Amino acid sequence: MATHPRRRKITPVKRFVVEDHSMEPTLLPGQGLIAIRSRKLRRNQLRVVEHPDRPGFWIVKRLGDHVDHASWMLLADNSSAGQDSRHFGPVDLTESWRVVLKIPQRWM
Repeated sequence: MATHPRRRKITPVKRFVVEDHSMEPTLLPGQGLIAIRSRKLRRNQLRVVEHPDRPGFWIVKRLGDHVDHASWMLLADNSSAGQDSRHFGPVDLTESWRVVLKIPQRWM
């Protein structure tokens, strides 16, 4: 009987830096984030996604309510300091990144 080594799927990893106050107190400006591609979407997860109205501009928000197959409401922890789905509506998260590690400002 032949055995085959398990093939490990390599998960893409990306680094981001927080630039505004919209996610305070959870995330602070200058703080780093490590994010991975993940299809497992859960309410309250932190996700990085391209802004729906500004191509090439990435935002980090908290997952709110599930709207349909791929669309979710994105919420800012500090809604007075930034935009979220209350301004631009539900967002397709097919190409989103899940935050898995927050890097303290002092390490950046």
